[in-house]
Amino acid sequence: MADSNINYKDIEKVNLTIKTTNIKGKEYAEVNQRIRAFRMLYPEGSITTEIISLENGICVMKASVINEKGEVLGTGHAFEKESASFINKTSYIENCETSAVGRALGMCGIGIDMSIASYEEIANAMAQQEAPQKAQKPIKKAQASKKQEFICKNCGQPVTDAEGHSAESIVANTKRQFNMILCMNCAHEVKKYKDSLSKQEEPVAEQNDGLQLPFPIED
Repeated sequence: MADSNINYKDIEKVNLTIKTTNIKGKEYAEVNQRIRAFRMLYPEGSITTEIISLENGICVMKASVINEKGEVLGTGHAFEKESASFINKTSYIENCETSAVGRALGMCGIGIDMSIASYEEIANAMAQQEAPQKAQKPIKKAQASKKQEFICKNCGQPVTDAEGHSAESIVANTKRQFNMILCMNCAHEVKKYKDSLSKQEEPVAEQNDGLQLPFPIED
């Protein structure tokens, strides 16, 4: 089979020598097996590869299978991303070339009893599908800790921003002045109550929902 007068029977014969690898119940020919079969058919033939594009971590490759007369028997293309899998981080160009060669040989009828895709191509595709769930899963930024909620000791409601002051500053000021956490409304009422005590007046508090006055004040 060293001449160029190769027919389909010759291809069928070499295909019987190709060893396959099982992936999820289906057999796939490895690219090296296809290359070996090609050399049996065309000892003086050649396989060329060409990088169509290589930018931003993405490689597109073209492979051509040529007989000893310089005639192109088949071509194949492949696409690989550097970030697609752990292996691709260091070898995505090589993997792209291997897949392109495998497809080009498949287009020549070599090792296609089960699939045009080679074992390497399928294995790479599976690795890329699994990558987002494993090694390539994006690391989420640490979520900001939940804002602490302060509860007014008088009315039992959360202390919120009020009158241009943040809840944190209101809490800090009421703790300093009254030795307790108060919302802005209750802080006003407590201040009125304390002022009335200091003037020896009967404490009268304005109506305020949830306000329980009088109550002990820590001076």
